[in-house]
Amino acid sequence: MLEVGNPAPDFCLPDGSGTDVCLSALRGKWTVLYFYPRDNTRGCAQEARDFSASLEELRALGAEVVGVSPDSPASHQRFREKHDLRVILASDPEHQVLESYGAWGLKKMYGKEHLGVIRSTFLIDPQGQIARIWRSVKVKGHAEAVLKALKELRG
Repeated sequence: MLEVGNPAPDFCLPDGSGTDVCLSALRGKWTVLYFYPRDNTRGCAQEARDFSASLEELRALGAEVVGVSPDSPASHQRFREKHDLRVILASDPEHQVLESYGAWGLKKMYGKEHLGVIRSTFLIDPQGQIARIWRSVKVKGHAEAVLKALKELRG
């Protein structure tokens, strides 16, 4: 299980246009890496809209935002267009990156267990170290909490 201070596992995943998004390419910037279950669901759309609304302020603090789900690049592109999203969305259909961050696991819904995305966010510093972790995220107020943490860490 990853902890604050650990190096963030590197990855390259395709975005909605099929272009690879590589964590190593974001070195030198803060990175908000968030994992969400599925495009075009109410909670996931709200989270993506909230991060998009905070994007200018996050970028002013030297941060980029990348959302990851198992959805296809084509699904991400439709999702971005439908909700006018400005954050980067990357596709991890094999769950390799999700698993490396501990964001794929057993979930319970209506008394039944199944494997799925555990909504999680990692704030990664410019050197590639994990600075903050949020697990089992509740969407309401989450983007604001991440922005506040970034402000605190930047001093």
